[in-house]
Amino acid sequence: MADFSHLVVGAGIVGLSVASRLAARTGTAVLVVERHSAFGTETSARNSEVIHAGLYYPPESLKTKLCIRGKNMMYDMADRIPGISYRRCGKWIIAQSEQEQAYLENMHAKARQLGVPAEFVPLSRAKDIEPAVTARSAILSSPSTGIVSSHSLMECLLGQFENDDGILALNTTVSDIEYDMNRQLYSVEFEADDENSEKTKTVLKFEKVINAAGHGAPGVSNMLLPAERHVQGFYGKGSYFSYGLSQPKTQRLIYPCPSGHAGLGTHLTLDLGGRVRFGPNVKWVLSPDDLTADGADLDEVYEEIKKYLPGVEKSALAPDYAGIRPKITGPDHRGFTDFIIREEEGFPGFVNLLGIESPGLTSSLAIGEMVENMIE
Repeated sequence: MADFSHLVVGAGIVGLSVASRLAARTGTAVLVVERHSAFGTETSARNSEVIHAGLYYPPESLKTKLCIRGKNMMYDMADRIPGISYRRCGKWIIAQSEQEQAYLENMHAKARQLGVPAEFVPLSRAKDIEPAVTARSAILSSPSTGIVSSHSLMECLLGQFENDDGILALNTTVSDIEYDMNRQLYSVEFEADDENSEKTKTVLKFEKVINAAGHGAPGVSNMLLPAERHVQGFYGKGSYFSYGLSQPKTQRLIYPCPSGHAGLGTHLTLDLGGRVRFGPNVKWVLSPDDLTADGADLDEVYEEIKKYLPGVEKSALAPDYAGIRPKITGPDHRGFTDFIIREEEGFPGFVNLLGIESPGLTSSLAIGEMVENMIE
C-alpha cells in the first residue's frame, strides 16, 4: 500500500549517497525530497571540500570509522569515474608550542593504531619543502588527505540514483509525519511550490524514511518522535576568506593544531585550481540562513593565519563565503560530539542522521553504506 519503498529527506551529499545505494537495490522505489531549488546547496556546497584522513576523533567513534572508510571509498570511486575531480595533495598539521607538539604526538600514535598514514616532518627539512610555512615545535604530515569537488561527486551520485529510477523532488518540504503501526507505513505530508509559486500539499506513504535533512533534520525528527526525545539544532558559522595574491604559496593543505571544540582551526586550503583560501573560523549564529561571510572577523583570522604563514598579506584577504555546521550541541558544550545515525526505537525503518558536520563530506559514502546495512 506504500507509494514508495523509501523516502530520503535532503539532497545533500549524505542524502544522495544513501539514496543512490537504496535505489540500486532490486525492488525499491526511492523518493528524495529537497526544500531548495537545487541539490546540495547547504553544508555540502559550503565547506573546505577536504577528504580527511581520519585523525582527529576518538578511535571508536562513528566519525573516525566512517571517515576512514569513506575516504577509501571516495578515492576508489574517484579513480574509477573520470567525472569526479579530486587531488591527493596531503596536509601538514602545525604545532607552535610544546603543548601542541604533545597533541600531535598523541595524534601520531592514534594514526598508527588506526593504520592511517602519518609521519613527522623534521623541522630542519620543512623550509626546503614548504618555504612559506613556519612551525616552531613540530609538523605532522597526513599524506592521505586530499581535496574533491563536492559538486562533481554529488552529480555522479544523482546520476546513479536517477539511472536506477530514483525520483528527486525539489522545492519540497516535509510538513508532517505519522506512523501507522498496524500497517507499518509512514504517512508523510509534503508542501511544494507549483508552477505558479503557490503552495500545494500532498500526502504519500512509505515503508521507510531516512532523515538526512542537515540543518532541518532536528525539525523533521521532532515531527515524529515524542517530546521527550526531541533534539535541538545549533548553528556554528564558519567564514572563508579568499587570497588575492599568488604568494605565499604551498603545495599542500596547512592546518594549525586544533585549539577548540567547535572546529579544526582557521586553516589554509587549496581548490583544484591551486588557489589559496583560508577558513573557517567559528561564530555561533541563530539561523542556518545566516550565510554572509563575516568580514568583521578578518583581524582575528589574520592573526591566526600569520602564526603558521608569516608572509601572508592582510590586504589580500577578503571575505568569500560562509558555511554553517549542523550541530546538535551548542556553544556551552565541551567535549566530543559524535554523529548520530540510528534507527529510532519504536519507529522501524525511520533512520535519523543528526549532527552530520565535518567530516561528513569524507564520510558520506560510508554513511550511505551504513544506512543501507542498517535497514536492509
